Amino acid sequence: MRVFVTGASGFIGSAVVTELLSHGHAVVGLARSDESAATIAAAGAEVQRGDLNDPSTLRAAAEGADGVIHLAFIHDFTDVEAFGRSIATDGTAVETLVDALAGTNKPLVLTSGVLGLSVAAGAELATEHDEPLPGGMASHRSGSATVKAAAERGVRASVVRLSPSVHGEGDVHGFVPTLVHLARTTGTSGYVGDGATVWPGVHRSDAAALYRLVLESAPAGSVLHGVGEPGVPTREIAELLGEQLDLPVASIDPADAGEHFGWFAMPLTSGVPVSNAATRALLGWEPTGPTLRDDLASGGLHGRAGRVSADAPVARRHGARADPRAPTPRPTRSAHHAGPTSLGA
Repeated sequence: MRVFVTGASGFIGSAVVTELLSHGHAVVGLARSDESAATIAAAGAEVQRGDLNDPSTLRAAAEGADGVIHLAFIHDFTDVEAFGRSIATDGTAVETLVDALAGTNKPLVLTSGVLGLSVAAGAELATEHDEPLPGGMASHRSGSATVKAAAERGVRASVVRLSPSVHGEGDVHGFVPTLVHLARTTGTSGYVGDGATVWPGVHRSDAAALYRLVLESAPAGSVLHGVGEPGVPTREIAELLGEQLDLPVASIDPADAGEHFGWFAMPLTSGVPVSNAATRALLGWEPTGPTLRDDLASGGLHGRAGRVSADAPVARRHGARADPRAPTPRPTRSAHHAGPTSLGA
Protein backbone atom coordinates (compact mmCIF):
# COMPACT_ATOMS: atom_id res chain seq x y z
CA MET A 1 0.00 0.00 0.00
CA ARG A 2 1.25 3.51 -0.80
CA VAL A 3 0.58 5.54 2.36
CA PHE A 4 0.64 9.32 2.75
CA VAL A 5 1.66 10.27 6.30
CA THR A 6 1.42 13.77 7.77
CA GLY A 7 3.71 14.41 10.71
CA ALA A 8 6.05 11.77 9.32
CA SER A 9 9.20 13.25 10.87
CA GLY A 10 7.78 13.61 14.39
CA PHE A 11 8.36 11.45 17.45
CA ILE A 12 5.34 9.24 16.74
CA GLY A 13 5.27 9.77 12.98
CA SER A 14 8.84 8.59 12.44
CA ALA A 15 8.04 5.38 14.32
CA VAL A 16 4.92 4.91 12.18
CA VAL A 17 6.97 5.38 9.00
CA THR A 18 9.46 2.72 10.13
CA GLU A 19 6.63 0.36 11.06
CA LEU A 20 4.94 0.77 7.68
CA LEU A 21 8.14 0.33 5.68
CA SER A 22 9.10 -2.78 7.65
CA HIS A 23 5.77 -4.36 6.70
CA GLY A 24 6.10 -3.76 2.97
CA HIS A 25 4.24 -0.49 2.57
CA ALA A 26 5.57 2.47 0.58
CA VAL A 27 5.44 5.78 2.46
CA VAL A 28 5.14 9.39 1.33
CA GLY A 29 5.84 11.78 4.21
CA LEU A 30 4.74 15.40 4.42
CA ALA A 31 7.69 17.70 5.15
CA ARG A 32 7.43 21.37 5.98
CA SER A 33 11.16 22.00 6.44
CA ASP A 34 14.47 20.82 5.03
CA GLU A 35 15.20 19.11 8.34
CA SER A 36 11.93 17.17 8.23
CA ALA A 37 12.55 16.23 4.60
CA ALA A 38 16.00 14.89 5.47
CA THR A 39 14.58 12.82 8.34
CA ILE A 40 11.89 11.30 6.14
CA ALA A 41 14.29 10.55 3.29
CA ALA A 42 16.81 8.96 5.68
CA ALA A 43 14.09 6.58 6.87
CA GLY A 44 13.59 5.39 3.30
CA ALA A 45 10.35 7.18 2.55
CA GLU A 46 9.43 9.55 -0.26
CA VAL A 47 9.21 13.24 0.63
CA GLN A 48 6.23 15.45 -0.18
CA ARG A 49 7.00 19.09 0.59
CA GLY A 50 4.12 21.11 2.04
CA ASP A 51 2.27 21.77 5.27
CA LEU A 52 -1.17 21.73 6.86
CA ASN A 53 -1.94 25.18 5.49
CA ASP A 54 -1.49 23.94 1.92
CA PRO A 55 -4.74 22.16 1.00
CA SER A 56 -3.83 21.65 -2.66
CA THR A 57 -0.74 19.66 -1.67
CA LEU A 58 -2.67 17.66 0.91
CA ARG A 59 -5.37 16.83 -1.63
CA ALA A 60 -2.93 15.80 -4.37
CA ALA A 61 -0.88 13.62 -2.02
CA ALA A 62 -3.99 11.94 -0.63
CA GLU A 63 -5.44 11.32 -4.08
CA GLY A 64 -2.17 9.70 -5.14
CA ALA A 65 -2.07 7.36 -2.14
CA ASP A 66 -3.80 4.11 -1.24
CA GLY A 67 -4.34 5.35 2.29
CA VAL A 68 -3.60 8.26 4.62
CA ILE A 69 -2.44 8.53 8.23
CA HIS A 70 -2.91 12.03 9.66
CA LEU A 71 -0.65 12.70 12.64
CA ALA A 72 0.50 16.29 12.16
CA PHE A 73 -0.78 19.06 14.41
CA ILE A 74 0.40 22.61 15.04
CA HIS A 75 1.34 22.44 18.72
CA ASP A 76 1.02 26.09 19.61
CA PHE A 77 -0.20 26.51 23.19
CA THR A 78 0.83 30.15 23.47
CA ASP A 79 -2.72 31.14 24.39
CA VAL A 80 -6.33 30.18 23.78
CA GLU A 81 -6.45 32.01 20.46
CA ALA A 82 -3.34 30.25 19.16
CA PHE A 83 -4.70 26.86 20.16
CA GLY A 84 -7.99 27.72 18.47
CA ARG A 85 -6.14 28.50 15.26
CA SER A 86 -4.37 25.15 15.49
CA ILE A 87 -7.70 23.37 15.89
CA ALA A 88 -9.15 25.25 12.92
CA THR A 89 -6.16 24.39 10.73
CA ASP A 90 -6.44 20.74 11.68
CA GLY A 91 -10.15 20.72 10.92
CA THR A 92 -9.56 22.18 7.47
CA ALA A 93 -6.82 19.63 6.79
CA VAL A 94 -9.12 16.77 7.78
CA GLU A 95 -11.89 18.11 5.52
CA THR A 96 -9.40 18.28 2.64
CA LEU A 97 -8.26 14.70 3.18
CA VAL A 98 -11.84 13.42 3.41
CA ASP A 99 -12.77 15.27 0.21
CA ALA A 100 -9.78 13.76 -1.57
CA LEU A 101 -10.68 10.20 -0.55
CA ALA A 102 -14.47 10.44 -0.84
CA GLY A 103 -16.02 7.53 -2.73
CA THR A 104 -12.79 5.48 -2.83
CA ASN A 105 -13.20 3.37 0.33
CA LYS A 106 -9.53 4.06 0.98
CA PRO A 107 -8.40 4.19 4.62
CA LEU A 108 -7.96 7.48 6.47
CA VAL A 109 -6.56 7.22 10.00
CA LEU A 110 -7.05 10.32 12.15
CA THR A 111 -5.63 11.18 15.56
CA SER A 112 -7.21 12.37 18.79
CA GLY A 113 -6.63 11.77 22.50
CA VAL A 114 -8.16 10.17 25.57
CA LEU A 115 -7.72 13.08 28.00
CA GLY A 116 -11.11 14.35 29.12
CA LEU A 117 -13.14 11.31 28.07
CA SER A 118 -16.35 10.66 29.94
CA VAL A 119 -16.81 7.45 31.91
CA ALA A 120 -20.22 5.77 31.79
CA ALA A 121 -22.16 5.61 35.04
CA GLY A 122 -21.08 2.57 37.02
CA ALA A 123 -18.07 1.90 34.81
CA GLU A 124 -14.45 1.92 35.98
CA LEU A 125 -12.82 2.68 32.62
CA ALA A 126 -13.56 4.90 29.65
CA THR A 127 -14.06 2.77 26.56
CA GLU A 128 -13.92 3.24 22.82
CA HIS A 129 -17.68 3.85 22.93
CA ASP A 130 -17.47 6.79 25.34
CA GLU A 131 -17.40 10.38 24.14
CA PRO A 132 -15.34 13.34 25.39
CA LEU A 133 -16.79 15.62 28.01
CA PRO A 134 -18.09 18.83 26.42
CA GLY A 135 -15.25 21.32 26.33
CA GLY A 136 -12.81 18.67 27.52
CA MET A 137 -9.35 18.26 26.08
CA ALA A 138 -10.35 15.33 23.88
CA SER A 139 -13.29 17.22 22.41
CA HIS A 140 -11.21 19.55 20.25
CA ARG A 141 -9.93 17.17 17.57
CA SER A 142 -11.47 14.71 15.16
CA GLY A 143 -13.54 12.05 16.87
CA SER A 144 -16.27 9.52 16.29
CA ALA A 145 -18.63 11.98 14.59
CA THR A 146 -15.92 12.95 12.09
CA VAL A 147 -15.06 9.39 11.10
CA LYS A 148 -18.70 8.34 10.89
CA ALA A 149 -19.44 11.29 8.60
CA ALA A 150 -16.44 10.38 6.46
CA ALA A 151 -17.58 6.77 6.31
CA GLU A 152 -20.93 7.92 4.92
CA ARG A 153 -18.97 9.58 2.10
CA GLY A 154 -17.21 6.37 1.15
CA VAL A 155 -14.01 6.74 3.17
CA ARG A 156 -12.77 3.93 5.42
CA ALA A 157 -12.08 6.46 8.15
CA SER A 158 -11.09 5.71 11.72
CA VAL A 159 -9.57 7.60 14.63
CA VAL A 160 -6.87 6.61 17.10
CA ARG A 161 -7.26 8.21 20.50
CA LEU A 162 -3.75 8.37 21.93
CA SER A 163 -2.68 8.26 25.55
CA PRO A 164 -1.45 11.53 27.07
CA SER A 165 1.95 9.90 27.40
CA VAL A 166 3.24 8.27 24.24
CA HIS A 167 6.63 7.50 25.70
CA GLY A 168 10.00 6.13 24.65
CA GLU A 169 13.62 7.03 24.25
CA GLY A 170 14.18 10.24 22.31
CA ASP A 171 11.10 12.14 23.46
CA VAL A 172 12.19 15.64 24.45
CA HIS A 173 8.94 17.56 23.97
CA GLY A 174 6.14 15.43 25.40
CA PHE A 175 4.22 15.49 28.67
CA VAL A 176 6.79 13.63 30.77
CA PRO A 177 9.70 15.84 29.60
CA THR A 178 7.54 18.84 30.43
CA LEU A 179 7.08 17.50 33.96
CA VAL A 180 10.83 16.93 34.18
CA HIS A 181 11.49 20.51 33.16
CA LEU A 182 9.02 21.82 35.72
CA ALA A 183 10.56 19.65 38.45
CA ARG A 184 14.11 20.70 37.64
CA THR A 185 13.20 24.36 37.47
CA THR A 186 11.01 24.54 40.58
CA GLY A 187 13.11 22.09 42.60
CA THR A 188 10.05 19.95 43.32
CA SER A 189 8.49 16.98 41.56
CA GLY A 190 4.89 17.94 42.02
CA TYR A 191 1.40 16.50 41.57
CA VAL A 192 -2.02 18.05 42.12
CA GLY A 193 -4.02 17.31 45.26
CA ASP A 194 -3.88 13.67 46.27
CA GLY A 195 -2.36 12.68 42.92
CA ALA A 196 -5.08 10.12 42.25
CA THR A 197 -5.73 11.41 38.73
CA VAL A 198 -4.23 8.95 36.27
CA TRP A 199 -2.42 9.16 32.97
CA PRO A 200 -2.85 6.30 30.50
CA GLY A 201 0.34 5.53 28.61
CA VAL A 202 1.52 3.71 25.52
CA HIS A 203 4.99 3.02 24.21
CA ARG A 204 5.88 4.69 20.93
CA SER A 205 6.53 1.33 19.22
CA ASP A 206 3.14 -0.01 20.26
CA ALA A 207 1.41 3.15 19.02
CA ALA A 208 3.15 2.75 15.65
CA ALA A 209 2.02 -0.86 15.37
CA LEU A 210 -1.55 0.19 16.15
CA TYR A 211 -1.60 2.81 13.40
CA ARG A 212 -0.46 0.19 10.89
CA LEU A 213 -3.14 -2.27 11.96
CA VAL A 214 -5.84 0.40 11.82
CA LEU A 215 -4.71 1.42 8.33
CA GLU A 216 -4.74 -2.17 7.12
CA SER A 217 -7.98 -3.48 8.54
CA ALA A 218 -10.07 -1.23 10.80
CA PRO A 219 -13.69 -0.93 9.60
CA ALA A 220 -15.05 2.45 8.61
CA GLY A 221 -16.13 4.54 11.56
CA SER A 222 -13.89 2.79 14.09
CA VAL A 223 -12.68 4.49 17.25
CA LEU A 224 -9.52 2.90 18.65
CA HIS A 225 -7.58 3.48 21.85
CA GLY A 226 -3.81 3.83 21.72
CA VAL A 227 -3.51 2.84 25.36
CA GLY A 228 -0.97 0.34 26.64
CA GLU A 229 -1.85 0.67 30.33
CA PRO A 230 -5.13 2.10 31.62
CA GLY A 231 -3.65 4.68 33.96
CA VAL A 232 -0.70 5.54 36.19
CA PRO A 233 -1.52 7.84 39.13
CA THR A 234 0.12 11.24 38.72
CA ARG A 235 1.44 10.95 42.27
CA GLU A 236 3.31 7.80 41.28
CA ILE A 237 4.70 9.57 38.20
CA ALA A 238 5.92 12.43 40.39
CA GLU A 239 7.48 9.97 42.88
CA LEU A 240 9.33 8.09 40.15
CA LEU A 241 10.60 11.33 38.64
CA GLY A 242 11.59 12.65 42.06
CA GLU A 243 13.60 9.51 42.73
CA GLN A 244 15.37 9.69 39.37
CA LEU A 245 16.03 13.42 39.59
CA ASP A 246 16.91 13.35 43.30
CA LEU A 247 14.27 15.99 44.04
CA PRO A 248 11.63 16.22 46.79
CA VAL A 249 8.10 15.18 45.89
CA ALA A 250 5.21 17.39 46.95
CA SER A 251 1.48 17.80 46.55
CA ILE A 252 0.39 21.10 45.02
CA ASP A 253 -2.91 22.42 46.33
CA PRO A 254 -5.50 22.40 43.51
CA ALA A 255 -6.04 26.13 44.10
CA ASP A 256 -2.37 26.73 43.33
CA ALA A 257 -2.06 24.28 40.44
CA GLY A 258 -2.48 26.91 37.74
CA GLU A 259 0.22 29.07 39.27
CA HIS A 260 2.65 26.20 39.74
CA PHE A 261 2.06 24.24 36.53
CA GLY A 262 0.63 26.91 34.23
CA TRP A 263 -1.30 25.50 31.25
CA PHE A 264 -0.01 22.05 32.21
CA ALA A 265 -2.37 21.92 35.19
CA MET A 266 -5.18 20.93 32.81
CA PRO A 267 -3.62 17.72 31.41
CA LEU A 268 -2.42 16.83 34.91
CA THR A 269 -6.01 16.82 36.17
CA SER A 270 -7.94 15.60 33.10
CA GLY A 271 -7.03 11.93 32.97
CA VAL A 272 -9.33 8.98 33.60
CA PRO A 273 -8.62 5.24 33.46
CA VAL A 274 -9.03 4.06 29.87
CA SER A 275 -9.69 0.64 28.39
CA ASN A 276 -8.17 -0.79 25.20
CA ALA A 277 -10.26 -3.98 25.22
CA ALA A 278 -12.34 -3.23 22.13
CA THR A 279 -9.26 -2.14 20.17
CA ARG A 280 -7.37 -5.33 21.04
CA ALA A 281 -10.37 -7.52 20.21
CA LEU A 282 -10.98 -5.81 16.85
CA LEU A 283 -7.40 -5.73 15.56
CA GLY A 284 -5.48 -8.30 17.58
CA TRP A 285 -3.22 -5.51 18.84
CA GLU A 286 -1.17 -6.45 21.87
CA PRO A 287 1.10 -3.82 23.41
CA THR A 288 4.51 -5.34 24.15
CA GLY A 289 6.75 -2.30 24.73
CA PRO A 290 7.95 -1.01 28.09
CA THR A 291 5.28 0.50 30.32
CA LEU A 292 5.33 4.12 31.41
CA ARG A 293 6.41 2.95 34.86
CA ASP A 294 9.27 0.97 33.29
CA ASP A 295 10.48 3.95 31.29
CA LEU A 296 10.21 6.31 34.25
CA ALA A 297 12.01 3.92 36.60
CA SER A 298 14.82 3.32 34.11
CA GLY A 299 15.52 7.04 33.74
CA GLY A 300 15.22 6.77 29.98
CA LEU A 301 12.65 9.55 29.70
CA HIS A 302 14.58 12.36 31.32
CA GLY A 303 18.18 12.11 30.23
CA ARG A 304 17.56 14.64 27.44
CA ALA A 305 14.19 15.84 28.64
CA GLY A 306 13.02 19.23 29.60
CA ARG A 307 14.27 21.17 26.61
CA VAL A 308 11.17 23.29 26.55
CA SER A 309 11.48 27.05 26.33
CA ALA A 310 14.72 27.24 28.26
CA ASP A 311 14.33 30.99 28.61
CA ALA A 312 10.76 30.85 29.94
CA PRO A 313 10.30 31.21 33.71
CA VAL A 314 8.27 28.59 35.58
CA ALA A 315 5.56 29.49 38.03
CA ARG A 316 7.53 28.69 41.17
CA ARG A 317 11.18 28.13 41.88
CA HIS A 318 11.92 26.43 45.20
CA GLY A 319 8.64 27.67 46.63
CA ALA A 320 9.03 31.29 45.55
CA ARG A 321 5.95 32.94 44.15
CA ALA A 322 6.10 33.72 40.47
CA ASP A 323 5.81 36.91 38.53
CA PRO A 324 2.23 36.51 37.23
CA ARG A 325 3.28 38.15 33.98
CA ALA A 326 5.87 35.47 33.23
CA PRO A 327 5.06 32.92 30.53
CA THR A 328 4.73 29.30 31.51
CA PRO A 329 6.97 26.73 29.79
CA ARG A 330 5.25 24.79 27.08
CA PRO A 331 6.29 22.23 24.51
CA THR A 332 8.18 23.94 21.70
CA ARG A 333 7.69 21.78 18.63
CA SER A 334 8.18 22.42 15.02
CA ALA A 335 4.87 23.68 13.78
CA HIS A 336 3.56 20.47 12.26
CA HIS A 337 5.24 18.00 14.54
CA ALA A 338 3.19 14.92 15.31
CA GLY A 339 3.98 14.32 18.88
CA PRO A 340 2.87 12.57 22.04
CA THR A 341 1.16 15.35 23.91
CA SER A 342 -2.29 14.23 22.85
CA LEU A 343 -4.15 17.32 23.93
CA GLY A 344 -7.02 15.81 22.14
CA ALA A 345 -4.19 14.81 19.88
